[in-house]
Amino acid sequence: MSEPVRIIGSYTSPYVRKVLAVLHLKGIDYRIDSIVPFFGDDRFAKASPLRRIPVYIDGRTTLCDSSVICQYLEDAHPAPRLYPADIAERAEARWLEEFADTRMGDVIIWRLFNQVAIAPFVWGRPTDKEIVRRTIEEDIPSVLDFLESRAPEGGYFFGSEISIADISVASFFRNATFSRYSIDAARWPKTAGLVERTLAIDAFARLRPFEDLCMRTPITAQRDALLAAGAPLTAETWGTDKPRPGIMPT
Repeated sequence: MSEPVRIIGSYTSPYVRKVLAVLHLKGIDYRIDSIVPFFGDDRFAKASPLRRIPVYIDGRTTLCDSSVICQYLEDAHPAPRLYPADIAERAEARWLEEFADTRMGDVIIWRLFNQVAIAPFVWGRPTDKEIVRRTIEEDIPSVLDFLESRAPEGGYFFGSEISIADISVASFFRNATFSRYSIDAARWPKTAGLVERTLAIDAFARLRPFEDLCMRTPITAQRDALLAAGAPLTAETWGTDKPRPGIMPT
């Protein structure tokens, strides 16, 4: 029996969430070292030169980009298929994944979640209310307008089967919820429905208790709390007690 794969990265990260959902859908056993990237030690910095999460480790490779990890998992474990078989749809799915990772990451994580959660609780900086206002009133609506133009009336982006596109997009709206933002279903009904359907699947539902636990627990106490809650943690952690910035802006 092969060893479980290892994931380094916090339950509250949308990029980690995406990879964990893919692992669950493909039936791949894993253990997670749920660390906030700013609290990673030198081993983490060596595995992830940009000090970003997740890091994926198995017996053959170490990878540190969520899209690269998901494509690797699709190639290594092709069933169930999470990238469409049709070449044009597969390219569209990758584009939607890229849109989520970049544009949605910039807006929902770095402009919203960073201001209401990361800045005050990691760095002790006050929330910039003007950035939050512009994000909610201008940036998120532009994201939702685009998604609404692509979202289906029912099902998922590419029919009745979930794909990497649905997983990627929905992953970010959990962090929007953590930031007390919810989609206006009257204004963006198709997107609201798609996100609700996607986050309701077991691959996401099983993560929710651990995510909620992390959101209400001080960072340095999260590992013990997750162990007590039955999370599938690694035997050791690459986490530290004090944060340090990476080379990317915080």
